[in-house]
Amino acid sequence: MGKVLIIDDNQFNAEVLSDMVVSLGHEVTCTYTAEEGLQAARSQSFDVVFLDVQLPDGNGLMLLPSIHAMPSAPEVIIITGFGSPDGAELAIKNGAWDFIEKPLERKLIELPLVRALQYRETKKQIRTPLVLKREGIIGSSSIMGTCLDLIAQAAASDANVLITGETGTGKEVFAQAIHNNSIKSDMPFVTVDCASLPPTIIESILFGHEKGAFTGADRIQEGLIKQADGGTLFLDEVGDLPFAAQKAFLRVLQEHCFRPLGAKREVRSEFRVIAATNRYLDKMIGEGKIREDLLFRLRAITIELPPLRERPGDVKELIGYYVNKICMRQGREVKGFSPEFSDALCAYDWPGNIRELINALESALAAALDETMLYPKHLPTQLRVSLIRGAVSKKKDSTKFSVKMDTLKERRDAVFVREEKQYLQELVALTGGSIREACAISGLGRARLYQLIKKHGIAIPD
Repeated sequence: MGKVLIIDDNQFNAEVLSDMVVSLGHEVTCTYTAEEGLQAARSQSFDVVFLDVQLPDGNGLMLLPSIHAMPSAPEVIIITGFGSPDGAELAIKNGAWDFIEKPLERKLIELPLVRALQYRETKKQIRTPLVLKREGIIGSSSIMGTCLDLIAQAAASDANVLITGETGTGKEVFAQAIHNNSIKSDMPFVTVDCASLPPTIIESILFGHEKGAFTGADRIQEGLIKQADGGTLFLDEVGDLPFAAQKAFLRVLQEHCFRPLGAKREVRSEFRVIAATNRYLDKMIGEGKIREDLLFRLRAITIELPPLRERPGDVKELIGYYVNKICMRQGREVKGFSPEFSDALCAYDWPGNIRELINALESALAAALDETMLYPKHLPTQLRVSLIRGAVSKKKDSTKFSVKMDTLKERRDAVFVREEKQYLQELVALTGGSIREACAISGLGRARLYQLIKKHGIAIPD
């Protein structure tokens, strides 16, 4: 028997779903707001959470990281009457087990629920979790925890990996971590900067050449692919790999054989590929800039790194790590930083991500000279200007709407509550307080009827 939590503001839908789950032999707890749901998840251990998207106090999708971070780490099945491709994508990327559109039917919920419970049971029997070497990967937020889980999966496999993310999110650091945690860790890690490969000699760089293969080839040169033999070949900014070279490289991925320029025989290289890009590769397929078959080969496992603005809880940890690292590298005494300093950095949206943060800290340390404490005044001028302009704009925007008006959902819910209470009062009056007759007329279960009567403070005649 599993323990299931339902978070759905529509009480009728929650009751219908609850009846379905109970009929399958599981224990159910119903809540009707995001806050109630999180409180229940904190106070009890659940196996599965059915989570509505539109809740009166927030978007259900935003609760996913918090629910996954609970000690019981329940699987989450999204239920919604307002499904959209973007919402479904966001749910899956945030670790949802499934995404089901209302109206709910037993056949729609039964299989996902059974599979989620089977999965949890299997996880309990799995080996002791791997202790990752994660040098340079800083942060303990739930979104980073998801990325670290993917590192562990990738490190335990020989499958090719595609790491995506904005510039400065640490794609090469993650690639190195996958290599360092794999069985190939003592073998070469070879980087290919696809954005800087000269088109005229790209095949020579990748495949190598024999002496005399072309003008200027005065000696045998081993290519990067052969150098990665037995280890990892890291294709940095793979979206910039020239289209003409993609077909040749695709064959190398498939066969692990290639012919150096001027050579008479093919040579082998057993390597694992990790690729990284900050570009939208699916869009590039339509534009004819990258081969679809190459992309399929590259992304057996995909890790999408979050921008720093989506993990603000990690900023203070990053500040402490990099301040210490920079000071030690420069042979200086490690400096402290004021709360206002870290608050300012937490408020910034970091378009350049971790790389920009490191540059800002280096600038601040240089500005502080021999001072022992970092303050906001030490930050780069352009960063401070951006923060102050944002604060002023935000204050102006907050004064635009001085008249308070309910949202449509608030107004609709108020009407629903009022009508629900009126109905119950008329029901109790009509039946003279007979719960059995009230259940027969209303179609409600006894427990649900008592719950609603208590909720609205309706007195039952003796």
